[in-house]
Amino acid sequence: MVFIGGPRQVGKTTLAKNILEQTYQSGRYFNWDYYDDRHDLIAQKWLNDSGLIIFDELHKYKNWKNWIKGIYDTNEGTSHFLVTGSARLDIYRRGGDSLLGRYHYWRLHPFGLDEYPKNMTSKEAFKRLMTVGGFPETFLDGDEREARRWRRERFDRVLKEDIRDLEAIRHISLLDLFIYQLRTRVGNLIVMSNIAGEIQVSPKTIKNWLDILERMYLVFSVRSFTRNLPRAVIKPPKVFFFDNADVIGNEGAVFENLVATGLLKRIHFLEDRDGYRYELRFIRDKEGREVDFIILKDGIIDELIEVKFSDDKISKHLKYYAQKLNPLKATQIVANLKHPYSSGKINVIDPVSYFKNPVINN
Repeated sequence: MVFIGGPRQVGKTTLAKNILEQTYQSGRYFNWDYYDDRHDLIAQKWLNDSGLIIFDELHKYKNWKNWIKGIYDTNEGTSHFLVTGSARLDIYRRGGDSLLGRYHYWRLHPFGLDEYPKNMTSKEAFKRLMTVGGFPETFLDGDEREARRWRRERFDRVLKEDIRDLEAIRHISLLDLFIYQLRTRVGNLIVMSNIAGEIQVSPKTIKNWLDILERMYLVFSVRSFTRNLPRAVIKPPKVFFFDNADVIGNEGAVFENLVATGLLKRIHFLEDRDGYRYELRFIRDKEGREVDFIILKDGIIDELIEVKFSDDKISKHLKYYAQKLNPLKATQIVANLKHPYSSGKINVIDPVSYFKNPVINN
């Protein structure tokens, strides 16, 4: 089986239907959110020789894991199974036996600087990512007013439908306020106790809410890296949004979120395709020396990345860690960069050039 996870409205259903139409002779699509589909799905109403069976949003079925395991183990036909969901299907497992060895998991991300329509310039793509975000509907439309309306409706559906279907949260209005606090703190350390005090809930509740938002592909956390650095300190995480336009802040914060989403998209693809374990971290020591991102591959530092909106002078902190940690690569990504250059092992490059080379064939 193949599982496809990713944020709501990122294009999972469109992708699944295209695979069915373009690759298979026959099959059937089921959407758990539709009553008739839900009834037929549980009753297993499909032909044994169907080429592809699609189960959309199956994770909303309480016993979905054991159910799909039974379907797979007793399948005597030639059917393939594709399961999609707007929650992390590799984590939302409500008890029962493991699905280990029965599926491959892929994660679908919004548009980025590594993929956009051929009839769109890189300059226009960058502008849209900075203003309306990378989700297909808003990115392809490019209208900022419509994007704001779409985003508000999407938040309402995630909070009032998706999360309520999966989690027992009584105070959705406070969760909404928590999300707003995260939107205004992108690029900064998220101190749970501070936010808990502001909205008057416990730090434990804040931590639980953050876990839920991550499982729902609304946000992702980047945590501190401390190994082999005696002066490094364990810091609270930074939190970024899958939708770049969710960020409330200056251009620097929006751009840092854009780079974070691009890096996460890249390492998720490499994990899902090649099986390596990647991590996205940041580093800061007791003297306040900080680098925005570290990419770890199977626990080894692959690249140090510093993000600047307009300053093309190499960060002294990046220089320090590049010398101390000796990574394979060290890069400073600058939004407004006239000419890329190298200094020693450090490359200073613009975001379009950095992300334009896809890793599909690497």
